[in-house]
Amino acid sequence: MEEILDLVARLGPGRRIVAILGAPGSGKSTLAAQLVAGLDEAVLVPMDGFHLDNRLLEADGLRGCKGAPETFDAAGFVALVRRLKAGGEVVHPVFDRGLDLAIAGAGRVEAGHRLVVVEGNYLLLDRAPWRELAGLWDLSVMLDVPIEELRRRLTARWQGLGRSPAEVMAHLENDLGNAELVLRESLPADLRVRPAPIS
Repeated sequence: MEEILDLVARLGPGRRIVAILGAPGSGKSTLAAQLVAGLDEAVLVPMDGFHLDNRLLEADGLRGCKGAPETFDAAGFVALVRRLKAGGEVVHPVFDRGLDLAIAGAGRVEAGHRLVVVEGNYLLLDRAPWRELAGLWDLSVMLDVPIEELRRRLTARWQGLGRSPAEVMAHLENDLGNAELVLRESLPADLRVRPAPIS
């Protein structure tokens, strides 16, 4: 965290955008929230607000792989980051995990927010249109967590949500496939961090 805060302090004046990325279960949401909590004039914008609605996923036969790159409004997310970069107030959607859907206009970045921390899986994915994001970040930080540690964390996550063993296995297969994609096809980050295992 100290290294990240030091890099943020060097970014200079004006609106700056920091990307915190990693595989599912890597701890990116926790790190991003801690970073925002420790800084004045900072706000968090999760990529998850751009999940496609389950009705669209079902119509396209993608419900079973929700969380994969093709299950997001990637072009809309790139447009949001461009708006954030330009400064001023920006309203954005937020994903509600309890309802399992994105809520339009539920988040706001105010004109006075100097630092916007964006977190998500595919912030440096080398696929169109995701790769357009790489040139928009003022700083990118990737959490590099080994697959076996991700497996352990994700298993605990889904078991903790009361899922059946069959549901846990289905979620795990999907999440780990996305994790391998993030690790294999992400462009280089400014800073790559390997967090300590969670006990």
